[in-house]
Amino acid sequence: MKANEEKFVVSGNVRLWTERFGDPRDPAVLLVMGTSTMGMGWPDELVEVLLDGGLHVIRFDHRDTGRSDRVDFATHPYTLADMAGDATAVLDGHGVAAAHVVGASLGGAIGQWLAVHRPERVLTLTAIMTGPMGHSAGPAFARALAGQDPDPDDLPPPAPRFLRHLVRPAALPPATREERIAAGLETFRVLNGDVLPFDERAARRLVEAASELGGDPRAAANHDLAGKVMTEDRLAPLSAVTAPTLVVHGTEDPLRPLPHGEAVAAQIPHARLVAVPGMGHGFFSPLLPRRVGEIVRDHVSLAGRGEREVSSRSPGS
Repeated sequence: MKANEEKFVVSGNVRLWTERFGDPRDPAVLLVMGTSTMGMGWPDELVEVLLDGGLHVIRFDHRDTGRSDRVDFATHPYTLADMAGDATAVLDGHGVAAAHVVGASLGGAIGQWLAVHRPERVLTLTAIMTGPMGHSAGPAFARALAGQDPDPDDLPPPAPRFLRHLVRPAALPPATREERIAAGLETFRVLNGDVLPFDERAARRLVEAASELGGDPRAAANHDLAGKVMTEDRLAPLSAVTAPTLVVHGTEDPLRPLPHGEAVAAQIPHARLVAVPGMGHGFFSPLLPRRVGEIVRDHVSLAGRGEREVSSRSPGS
């Protein structure tokens, strides 16, 4: 799928690669990807559904991924707030005052941050396969890796299969391009879960594209470091969110089980939760990108109808 425009925008000292689809006069949707994943992680099929719904779509490569700049994290560490600043810089670079923000995984936490701290930039929020931005998943991970029982007062840890997958590369890290591609494919396969079929061809396109663009796993891993920093701004209550919010979560998510999405929906006033049967942590299953795109499109359309209905009422009605 060919973009209407590709351009770099500047966020502080970082250049971010972006692409825009559709008519910029239409309402804008900003797609914010997850950890270590370039903008192409948003499938073209999902983008096409949004375009067919009369929307204007922007996706971009996070810092440390794809065509965007790499950052020396040791000397210039960054946080979730900085990545949220990147998202607003993308909107500024395309002359968009406010957008329907759709975030997946880490991108969902970035979307929450924007909805709390930059509400004027967020028309609606869609948080996909994510947890509350103020929740640290580290303790649950640590307990699970140590073979301890989950804390009943915490959100659940990843599935055992995913934890085993995490440990395996640490013992024998991939050394060649082919091994890195194979490892990336296996990660997406495990994240897909065991219920819906895995679209290996689509996953391979993303993994190979990242490799061809000079993808550096060490740089992309900086997202994990940034995501683990629990700064004060992340602890702001989600009850402050005023944007109409949709939470989309897979029933078979092996990284963030469904209670993570339920927690987001419970903390945001009037948020709606859609649990997608069989969906794991990703979009690499046939027909799934279209299904998720339709859910997002309908949420944006419903919010737009509500705004029009309110604005059309007379003061005395």
